[in-house]
Amino acid sequence: MYLDEMLEWHRGEQSPECAQTGILTAELLGDPVFKRDYQARYAYVVGSMYRGISSVEMVIRLAKAGILGFFGTGGLKFERVEESIQLIQAELSADQPYGMNLLRDEGHPDREEGMVDLFLSYGITRVEASAFMYVTAPLVKYRAAGLSRDINGHVVVANRLIAKLSRPEVAQAFLSPAPEALVQELLKRDAITEEQAAMLSEIPMADDICVETDSGGHTDGATAFAVFPTMLRLRDRAMKAYGYEKKIRVGAAGGIGTPEAAGAAFLLGADFVLTGSINQCTVEAGTSDLVKDLLQAAGIQDMVYAPAGDIFETGAKVQVLNRGLLFPARANKLYGLYCHYNSLEEIDQNTCHEIQERYLKCSFDAVYDDIKAYYSKEFIQRVELNPRQKMALIFRWYMRLSTTLAMEGLSERRVDYQIHCGPAMGAFNQWVKGAPLEDWRERHVDEVGVLLLQETARFLNQRMNMFARAAQG
Repeated sequence: MYLDEMLEWHRGEQSPECAQTGILTAELLGDPVFKRDYQARYAYVVGSMYRGISSVEMVIRLAKAGILGFFGTGGLKFERVEESIQLIQAELSADQPYGMNLLRDEGHPDREEGMVDLFLSYGITRVEASAFMYVTAPLVKYRAAGLSRDINGHVVVANRLIAKLSRPEVAQAFLSPAPEALVQELLKRDAITEEQAAMLSEIPMADDICVETDSGGHTDGATAFAVFPTMLRLRDRAMKAYGYEKKIRVGAAGGIGTPEAAGAAFLLGADFVLTGSINQCTVEAGTSDLVKDLLQAAGIQDMVYAPAGDIFETGAKVQVLNRGLLFPARANKLYGLYCHYNSLEEIDQNTCHEIQERYLKCSFDAVYDDIKAYYSKEFIQRVELNPRQKMALIFRWYMRLSTTLAMEGLSERRVDYQIHCGPAMGAFNQWVKGAPLEDWRERHVDEVGVLLLQETARFLNQRMNMFARAAQG
């Protein structure tokens, strides 16, 4: 019966019994104020994905269905981001939910402020902040620009911020008001006003924090059952300590690809849920058909950890698809070489030949020439004095190449695809096996979200009914 009802829904012939069983519906899940603030129909968010994988088409389709989605700006040039904003705003009205991602870039801090200025110039009022380990001046500037007071003197927030994070110390930073040192720095630069500075002290840095566990891409690989309750307690203590008037919402992300997983998140106390991996395997995702074919075939056991290309030297990891690919093994080998050697010259000739012939498909010198065109002359001069850093940059180039190969779908280089993905993808594939959504060409991102929430509501209703029967003896 379960599969039959899924098929009915997909054909648009959903029965009232499937749409609403018991007291919960898809629209009733989550925090109602969250939905009101973001002008969304559901407490469900589609998170951003790097280099526009969460595409213009995806964001527009979601917004028209009343679902908040974020365009993935990471790794894109300003011109591409601006063009994307224009395309989105041409299709959507101000009261339809959409937003832009702001990705922390330790290597290019000026890019962050430039992106904030771009968002402000286009009136972007919803931003998803990701990969931040601490609050930065551009974030404070964005937050301040949307502040005002109502007739009763209460602070009104226009520019809303959802901070994706996984560590308690990072959560604490976003649960607190803007750091005073950054506020003073912005005041000295005339980037904010004295009135805005005063209002910043009365509100947290983020309206919402989204707790990421075992997610695709950058991840600490933590379990929601340990991390999420801790974050809720941190939120409650911050509310009490700072006397905020409005509750900071806490969302859940990572590993959410089935109704049972989403239901567990809401039972843990999530005000909203955010999905990522499962949306990369939809019609609207801005990646290649070959990547989607690989993702559709993935199981929960087909993910592995590899070095993070953007912060390669730190040893940070990303979770990626492993099945049928050599990228994870090759990336881990490169990181092992970086840890054991101080320069390319120290590595044996056979290994250097293998890397150039099989991984890079070109010489180290050719890669370095490409790198020099990307970075400033001053930066390259410093690199010339540090052979180990030069080696790291060449190895990082392979990481960047592997993402491009996947997105462009170059079939002859398929083994080198880097595809960020978590086990939620495998769980989703198993859930829809035998139904029309088994084929990714039938997976539209808004329909995936609505179906997931409808079945989550039904799952929770069934559980509550079971508990009620048990309580009655």
